[in-house]
Amino acid sequence: MNNKLVAYIGILGVSLFAIAAIVGPLLIDDYSVVSQYISESFASDTAYGWYLQYFGYVPSGILITIFCFRAPNYFPSSKLIVSGFFGLALFYGLGSVLVGFFPCDAGCPTDVIDSSLSQLIHNAMGSLTYIFLPICIFGVGVGLKKMEGYYRLSQIAMATAIISGIFIFILFSNPESDYRGVLQRVIETSFIIWIISSALTIKNYVSVTSK
Repeated sequence: MNNKLVAYIGILGVSLFAIAAIVGPLLIDDYSVVSQYISESFASDTAYGWYLQYFGYVPSGILITIFCFRAPNYFPSSKLIVSGFFGLALFYGLGSVLVGFFPCDAGCPTDVIDSSLSQLIHNAMGSLTYIFLPICIFGVGVGLKKMEGYYRLSQIAMATAIISGIFIFILFSNPESDYRGVLQRVIETSFIIWIISSALTIKNYVSVTSK
């Protein structure tokens, strides 16, 4: 698999996620991007949730998983870089697939009492993703920091990791916040920026043997 194909897979993966996150709210009357979670646009009671799941979030997760597993091949050898991308594949890629397969209940309640199995899996995977993704991205950033030619990408990794981490902390502190929709969208935008930035770097990759 060549570098450009890997890059396009990553960009397409996050693009599908972004499109689903934008289109979903437009299909629901009175949906608020400020106060409602993205998951509420494809909850079990929504009319178009199935389409968002299987044409948006699930294929997005599959593509992101492929991208993150292949990405370390186009960066200098580093355990931090490999571990970070593999963590992204697990929590962001496969996590998005699981979240797509297991939508939340109506309103996406955070209280586990009376929640369905799908809701419990959805919440658990979402929480694990938000806990570990900033750590994984930051790890890649640290791994790239001392690599020649990757200073800018390292700074992007650290910035997006810190920004997402701050907003995740705020969201976890009050998951019922009236601004939870905005908080989550800032977090997801940070993840998307990182994936696109690393994909563009991979797109311009030149192997040692081809120089």
